[in-house]
Amino acid sequence: MRIRRLLMSMTAPVVAVVFAVALSSAVLVVAGTNPLEAWREMLAYGTRLETLVATANRATPLYLAGIAVAIGFRMNLFNIGVEGQYVLAALLAASVGAAVDLPPVLHVLLIMGVAMSVGSLYAGVAGYLKVTRGVHEVISTIMLNAVALSLVGYLLRTQLLDRADTSLNLKTPEIPPSGRFPNLNGVVEAVAREIGRGRELWGFLLVAVVVGVVFHLFLTRTRAGFDLRATGLNPFAAEASGVDPRATVVRAMLLSGAVAGLIGLPEVLGDSYKYDLAFTRGLGFTGIAVALVGRNHPAGVAVGALLFGWLDSAAPILDVVGDTPREIVSILQGVVVLSAVLSYEVVNRIRQAQEAREAAVATRRPVGATT
Repeated sequence: MRIRRLLMSMTAPVVAVVFAVALSSAVLVVAGTNPLEAWREMLAYGTRLETLVATANRATPLYLAGIAVAIGFRMNLFNIGVEGQYVLAALLAASVGAAVDLPPVLHVLLIMGVAMSVGSLYAGVAGYLKVTRGVHEVISTIMLNAVALSLVGYLLRTQLLDRADTSLNLKTPEIPPSGRFPNLNGVVEAVAREIGRGRELWGFLLVAVVVGVVFHLFLTRTRAGFDLRATGLNPFAAEASGVDPRATVVRAMLLSGAVAGLIGLPEVLGDSYKYDLAFTRGLGFTGIAVALVGRNHPAGVAVGALLFGWLDSAAPILDVVGDTPREIVSILQGVVVLSAVLSYEVVNRIRQAQEAREAAVATRRPVGATT
């Protein structure tokens, strides 16, 4: 029985990969590109050390975004507002980080604390509206996204603007060296060659790993995590067993927002050291796809984040060596999500049908009979 369940759990991702490759190849053919040449170029370019570093850097915020979304998904909450939460948190955290001068560790912790607090409180607004006014979190978080992005634009042009900057780029003042996160180049180069092209492996990767471990332990080793999972599986049974669904909703939104607040920090603390017009947006929405591919499990979300990060880093080579447009990357990512959702659903239905047949056989078996 255990072997069968293990095989079934492995079937879904294998089918997803095969289907994604097949459908992506068909898209490449339609785009006028030889699929074999395209995959060969992507693999050759995508396995270079510099590309792998870029993949890890891209996957770090995507993983945090996927975990933020997964926290809500585990309770059947759709936190669509991760986008607004992390953008607003990054702006305010960068501004606070530039305004203070503290010892290195305390400085970084302050910036992280501000980002998590802003994201948590902003997500908590949606949780409060849901439990007190019955406003669905999808509606409230979409509206809060619009408010957050508008507020970011206003603050970046006014109170938080770096007045000393004479360029046309709107930005906050730079965070001093004490508030910057060190890179991991020394660790990589100790076991591999020197990283070229000026690439740096962001040290915030370690924070993302810690977040994933804490999320797993929270779900599997704490009472609050059990209440969250139980409410997501069956809210009526959870309430009957003594779980307060209103408090659990607010708690889940606060936790989701806290993780969302960290999404922009890998870039702010490890690369730009400020918030400006070049700040990466859209990670919150991509995190939804990453969480879906990873089935809301910390390890699965990591695989989804690495896959999306690799596509973002390796697929653009097709635009350089061939005639494939850069937009093919978005198509490939959409195909991956579609493949994952379809394969997991098909395998889940097959598993349910097998369990139903086994239950029917067990009920027809005479009392006292042995297998």
